[in-house]
Amino acid sequence: MNYSGNGFFIRLLRQDDFSLVGDYERDNRQHLSPWEPLRGEGYFSRDSVRGRVAQQVENMEAGQSIFFLILESEGGKLLGRCNYTNMVRGIFQACNLGFSLAESAQGQGLMRQSLAVTNRYCFEQLQLHRIMANHMPRNLRSERVLDSLGFEKEGYARAYLKIAGVWEDHTLRSLINPHDAS
Repeated sequence: MNYSGNGFFIRLLRQDDFSLVGDYERDNRQHLSPWEPLRGEGYFSRDSVRGRVAQQVENMEAGQSIFFLILESEGGKLLGRCNYTNMVRGIFQACNLGFSLAESAQGQGLMRQSLAVTNRYCFEQLQLHRIMANHMPRNLRSERVLDSLGFEKEGYARAYLKIAGVWEDHTLRSLINPHDAS
């Protein structure tokens, strides 16, 4: 899948993207740290990034997940990522959505535009029924993006994930494939 928008494009993660991913993670380390698990120095090493990207590509090839990169049209700098993981088939047909955006790309509607495209891809091409996305209640940007895309609040999970060293509560949301809604 490739998609071009106004000043950006979206494509699938590739094995050789580890340098691009590593630069993004290092450049946005402080910006993303309140929303992610604690990351030691080793996490940002070239070998660690290469290993994570290789595992993600392997998971895509196995049909367990899909990872998208959001890149600048000019220069190809990585602006953000979104991923659909823990894909379950059979009677569930669902996955978990995760996303992040570079500090320099905040406030431009880029993630909303990107997720509208990648969500549609998951529904139309992968035939998923449900996309689940969870966020900390204080993460207002993620809440607004998910609201704008039609994700419904389904619940609240106390001490759900250990983020930045603390067990954080999360709001549970989902988006149902509009073609399957009945």
